[in-house]
Amino acid sequence: MAEYKLLLPSMGEGVMEATIITWLFNEGDIINEDDSIVEIATDKVDSDVPTPVSGKIVKILKHKDEVAKIGEAIAILEIGCEADTQETPEAKSYEEVKEQIVQPEPEVVKTLEQPLSNYSDNSFNNQNSDLYLSPLVRSIVQEEKISESELKSIKGSGLEGRITKEDILGFVKNRGVVQSAPVQQTVSQPISQVKAQSAPAQPISISDGDEIIQMDRVRKIIADAMVNSKHTSPHVTSFIEADVTNVVTWRNANKNSYQKRDGEKLTFMPIFIRAVVKAIQDFPMINVSVDGDKIIKKKNINIGMATALPDGNLIVPVIKNADQLSLSGLAKAINDLAYRARNKKLTPADTQGATYTISNVGTFGNLMGTPIIPQPQVAILAVGAIVKKPAVIETEFGDVIAIRQKMFMSHSYDHRVVDGSLGGMFLKHVNDYLENWDLNTEI
Repeated sequence: MAEYKLLLPSMGEGVMEATIITWLFNEGDIINEDDSIVEIATDKVDSDVPTPVSGKIVKILKHKDEVAKIGEAIAILEIGCEADTQETPEAKSYEEVKEQIVQPEPEVVKTLEQPLSNYSDNSFNNQNSDLYLSPLVRSIVQEEKISESELKSIKGSGLEGRITKEDILGFVKNRGVVQSAPVQQTVSQPISQVKAQSAPAQPISISDGDEIIQMDRVRKIIADAMVNSKHTSPHVTSFIEADVTNVVTWRNANKNSYQKRDGEKLTFMPIFIRAVVKAIQDFPMINVSVDGDKIIKKKNINIGMATALPDGNLIVPVIKNADQLSLSGLAKAINDLAYRARNKKLTPADTQGATYTISNVGTFGNLMGTPIIPQPQVAILAVGAIVKKPAVIETEFGDVIAIRQKMFMSHSYDHRVVDGSLGGMFLKHVNDYLENWDLNTEI
């Protein structure tokens, strides 16, 4: 018999760790190749880890609610001698496992590994892999004003010694209480700190009959992300009412034949995304992220699609390289992601890398909404319900009143880098692409 170490596999670009939700087998159980052995969670996505070999679970190394790094052993299996002659993952060295981990694109790594622009410690070595910062850790570093010298003093517990969220939060918690700082630095403290110092949180009174509901893991993640975004980005919102009569007419004329031909539903979302992609191509400075005083202009156009889940939570799967997809390709990608999101079949990679997001609040009958920007993006579009309205139409014979299909759109953007002119012109271009939709468009 041989010992086999079951390693946590790579789960997509930028995913460096996962939390154990539950083991589907116990120590001593016999498992078969490709059996799902454990459920894990990364950000908002839950997924199963299958075993690549058959055998017996000898020891579970990572238990419920514990965090495991990519490439780290989570269990020890006992396998038959015949498996010794096969090339199996447990026979590979740790260095070989690391080579299989999906890493971010070189330009992203270069951006994340460079010194934070806020700090002036010239001794910071930006080639030191120990100082690789994930976007979440980087945002905490910037919010808490952690200097580069302080950053170098933190011993990372992540893969290759990288600093994890737990490492950075532990450092913040144990930071010296007494610090001498100029007045202007005190003024620039994060809002959360100022609030905590100026007024303690008021206790919530609980009356008879009130029900206390503990937030689940996903709701906690959403709550943290929303608060972080509001603290990070000064939100400004522009509104416009679009005449989407041509869009509605075209979809009604094509939805049945499309479903019969391709077996797919034709929703409005592919059309909205097509209009957004064209507007991004017109105004590429909407497709950016902010890193200190640097603006990172994104090459790819990856559209996040806010999707409500049956349990009331929210997830944002991503359509990668949306500018390279046809209208039919967008429809298929949207339907696939929406189906897998609602049936908990998304992979961690499906929610990574969005550069711009659309939220369809009209699905719930809402006329308009002001969604919060998903960090590190700088803008988000909300499309409302489409309703019939009387409208004044200009014709060569004069103005007439007609029944038109109308829809409100709201564009929320980060005022650090997107001014009203850019945010407003972008929204107007999305509006124009929808209002001038060609009724002869093929799908």
